[in-house]
Amino acid sequence: MSKRNATSTPATRGKKSKLSSSQFQLDHFFSSTKSSATSEANLSASPQFVQGSSNKDIPSRKAVFANETIIDVDAFDLDDPATSSLQPVISTGPKSNASKRQSQSLFESRIEIREWKTNSIGDVKKDTSTPNVKCRNGQRHIDPNEFLPIDVEPIDYSADQQPSDSLDAPYSLLVHAFISLSETRSRIAIINILTNVLRTLIVKHPTSLLPGVYLLSNSLGPPFVALELGLGSSVISKSLKQISGLSGTALKKLYNTSGDPGDVAYAAKSKIRTLVPHPPLSVPYVHQSMLKICLCKGPGAAKDKQKIVEKLLLSAIGEEVRYLTRTLCQNLRVGAVRTSILTALARAFALTPSPASIKGPISDTDAIDSLHVPPTLIAELRSSAVSKGKKWLSSQERLSMMFKRAENLIKQVYVKHPSYDRIIPALLQNGLDTLPEAVPMSVAGVPLLPMLGSPTRSLDEIYEKLGNLPFSAEFKYDGQRAQIHASTKHTNDYEIKIFSRHMEDMTSKYPDILQLIRDMFKQHANLSSFIMDAEVVAIDPNSGELKSFQELAGRARKDVQLKDVRIAVCIFSFDLMFLNGKSLLGHSFRERRKILQDNFSTRRKLGPSPMVAQFDFVKNCESEEGRESIEEFMLSAIENRCEGLMIKILEKPTVTEPAKEKQSKHMTLLSTYEPDVRTLGWLKLKKDYIKGIGDSLDLIPVGAWHGNGRKARWWSPVLLALWNPETGRPVAMCKCMSGFTDAFYTTMMQNYAPKSVSCSTQPQWECDFGAFKPDVYFKPHEVWEIRGAE
Repeated sequence: MSKRNATSTPATRGKKSKLSSSQFQLDHFFSSTKSSATSEANLSASPQFVQGSSNKDIPSRKAVFANETIIDVDAFDLDDPATSSLQPVISTGPKSNASKRQSQSLFESRIEIREWKTNSIGDVKKDTSTPNVKCRNGQRHIDPNEFLPIDVEPIDYSADQQPSDSLDAPYSLLVHAFISLSETRSRIAIINILTNVLRTLIVKHPTSLLPGVYLLSNSLGPPFVALELGLGSSVISKSLKQISGLSGTALKKLYNTSGDPGDVAYAAKSKIRTLVPHPPLSVPYVHQSMLKICLCKGPGAAKDKQKIVEKLLLSAIGEEVRYLTRTLCQNLRVGAVRTSILTALARAFALTPSPASIKGPISDTDAIDSLHVPPTLIAELRSSAVSKGKKWLSSQERLSMMFKRAENLIKQVYVKHPSYDRIIPALLQNGLDTLPEAVPMSVAGVPLLPMLGSPTRSLDEIYEKLGNLPFSAEFKYDGQRAQIHASTKHTNDYEIKIFSRHMEDMTSKYPDILQLIRDMFKQHANLSSFIMDAEVVAIDPNSGELKSFQELAGRARKDVQLKDVRIAVCIFSFDLMFLNGKSLLGHSFRERRKILQDNFSTRRKLGPSPMVAQFDFVKNCESEEGRESIEEFMLSAIENRCEGLMIKILEKPTVTEPAKEKQSKHMTLLSTYEPDVRTLGWLKLKKDYIKGIGDSLDLIPVGAWHGNGRKARWWSPVLLALWNPETGRPVAMCKCMSGFTDAFYTTMMQNYAPKSVSCSTQPQWECDFGAFKPDVYFKPHEVWEIRGAE
């Protein structure tokens, strides 16, 4: 670093370079008395570098910083006076006259960014002897060890007893939950931990609940809002080098050891001590900082992102560094998947309703059909928990039933309106009871989760599963799935959105489809709104011949103008979920298909201009036509460049016996539209799945990369090559990283052990690698049979 002790030898530079202002400030205030070589040599001496360490393994702040180099970061960011010594304040409440605020609407969450508060550095209390360090604004860091245990049964957890009384929840509360989550793989334990931390946010920090849910779920906002951090490894690496003084080689060495960026950051930051601690991180501030990173665009964006990352890492202490870095990398690794978050959210509000939503005391009589657990039931469970007799079992059964009702309600609302921006404010305001009415299915820019098909490998398997049930076989086109939302308010005033299968907004990609939808409204006067499921396929505009997905992928993706469209498309519609203000989800597929065909008409106007999209219904064949017709239809789909067939039940099966109590929708034959469910009501038969149609490849492993995360102790991905008989050498062609078992990875590590005769860090064997540069090179002596899909 540039600033050194008087006795240190200045570093020699072969060529002077002009530093940016931010780099200059960092070089000036982040100095180290040790050289990079010494820092690298001492890496192994850091006792805190333990992947996924538990609460009891976390040393106190005093222990961590007992023998560290003191770095003065008092005047960080002096190049930007507006943000020197500043503390962000985030609020979702009303504005007050005491502080002037600058509001910025980011998306539906209605988060307001107040004007940054300048705090007096002269009021600092310089006391770093304990974890309870007071900062510039008088707040203190709360170590995760100070929180009450969170991995307990929700009935035994007191949400209002946690030691945090600030308006905004401390980020260390979430870190406390992350540590507990990382120590278990039990789904029940994960849900209990999430339920308890959410209850704490509801009771003590309601304005932190929305950003807290996003941080717990490893996301930044709704899936249909384009929010991308765009943080490459270089930005995080540069930030760590600036604040720690470690070289890139040292950081790489740490990464190769752990395979986790969070562990690397934790080890690098453990050697840093500041004279004046930064204000503790809060949940809204961390989330808001992530959003600010997303908004960094244009020239200098990388530098702006790095500056935000450095501020976050400087304010983080202990385990906060590990999980903050994992959040920045969008890889938390704590097992908090969406279904667990929704389950925990339902249980949290069932046990701890928001104070604003409570209209009166909940009695046992109300609890029969209520979604909220009465206090008397909680008292019964606590009092009888020791004996666990009949009374406890009866109370536990009542609690489970109430949990199930709440979970089903929230999940049904979410799959139709997947936006926490709407769901959480509604829960805080009115609780669970009125949630479906407060957050209905929307035709105005919020997609519903798509229904999915279960894979099958043959027509024999399909007939075995469906028996004599009537079904429709449809072409499975080689295109892009599109969920089209459209409505009209006034003449020539239309609101149209197009979403992908993963709910990404791709409206600006298809101006030709937008023009088609406008023409539809003009053609059908009785049409006011609809939600349609369809496949967008590239076609030849003159002949109408279907083209491959690769052709469609050649279109520009953002802000496409109609005059710039060069690849024509056709919308092949196969389902209708909403029409003229009414939901069709509960109708059978036969009914939905008839409504679709009655209210829309095909448009196949061939011509040289690709600027007008075409519209048609999917080609289909009914099961009543016989199995031979279905087999011919399958061959026709393959000849027409389709992926295969979709098999869909037309009518709901007649119930001849009671359904099993625990039977999942995934195993049920349904003809209704079930968002986010992969049921047997839809079956897909792709040509890649059918034995005899697809083929395998004989490939040679010639190299690999160090694995990440769970695969850190193995080689992954593996570089595979194809033998070229003309040159007598293998030619690298692709990476392969899925489909292998843990046992296979272990055997591969034995066959290609580091520094063995079959593995080298330098290319020793003849092979044409092209642009591939693996971490290690393998001796070409094995042949693997690989199967894949297009």
